[in-house]
Amino acid sequence: MQIIVLMKQVPNTAEIKIDPKTGNLIREGIESIINPEDRHAIELAISLSEDYQAKTTVVSMGPPQTIDAITEAMAMGIEKGVLLSDRNFGGADTWATSFTLQKAIKKIGEYDLILCGRQAIDGDTAQIGPQVAEFLNLPQVTFVQKIEELGRDYIIVQKGLEDGYQRIKCPLPALLTVVSKVNKPRYPRVDLLFKCCEEEADIVEWNAVDLRVLAQQVGLTGSLTRVIKTFAPKTKRDAELLKGSKEEVVDLLIQRLQERHLI
Repeated sequence: MQIIVLMKQVPNTAEIKIDPKTGNLIREGIESIINPEDRHAIELAISLSEDYQAKTTVVSMGPPQTIDAITEAMAMGIEKGVLLSDRNFGGADTWATSFTLQKAIKKIGEYDLILCGRQAIDGDTAQIGPQVAEFLNLPQVTFVQKIEELGRDYIIVQKGLEDGYQRIKCPLPALLTVVSKVNKPRYPRVDLLFKCCEEEADIVEWNAVDLRVLAQQVGLTGSLTRVIKTFAPKTKRDAELLKGSKEEVVDLLIQRLQERHLI
C-alpha cells in the first residue's frame, strides 16, 4: 500500500501581525511550522504504515525552506519527501495549488490513499483536499476523525459532524482530510533527524519543468482568484444601560429587542 500525505508549511499564526499601511501579513522573523492538522495526517500515515506495512511519502509545495518541514515529517517516520519549489509556483490560490499538487501525485504514480489536514491555519479555506480529489477523480471523505478498518480495496472511516459522526465505507484509492481528533502526533526522532541532516534522506525537489506544466497554469498566473487586501476587522460595541424597576427594565428590554427585529 502506498500513502501520500499533502503537507503545508505555515507561519505560526499566533504571532502573525498585519502591516496597517499595506494590509500585508508581516512574515519577517515569524517561525514557520507544519500546519497543525497536516501533522495529524502525517501521524495517521505513519500509524497505518506500521499496521499495514504501507509506504509513505510527504509532498509539500513552497519556497526552499519548506525542506525543514519535510525533514521534520521524515523525522517523525515518513519514508520519502517531495518538495515542489519553483518561482512560478508563487502566489498560487487554492485552485493553482491543487493543480500543482495533483501533477506531483501523478508523477509519483502509485498511491492507494492520500491524506491531508482538513484546512491550513493561514488560509482556513479547507479547499485543497477536495480540489485535489476532484482533479484526480477520486472519492473523498472530509472531516475524518477515526479509521475503523482498512482493506485491500476499501476503507471504513468516521466522518465527524456537529452532533455525532457518519460511518462511511469508501473505495480505494481515495483522499481523506482529517481533523485533530483522529490522533495525537508523535515527536520527531533524533536518530531520524540526524539521518536527514546527513543527506541520507530520500527527498527529491521538483519544479515546473519536472511536472511538465506551463507557467500560465500555476502560481499567480494560473490562479482563478486574487487576494486584494488582508486586514484585521475593527470591532465596535455600543452599550445602553437600562435603569428603573425590574418591571420597567424588562419592558424597555423587550422594546429594544422589538426595535431591532430580534423578537
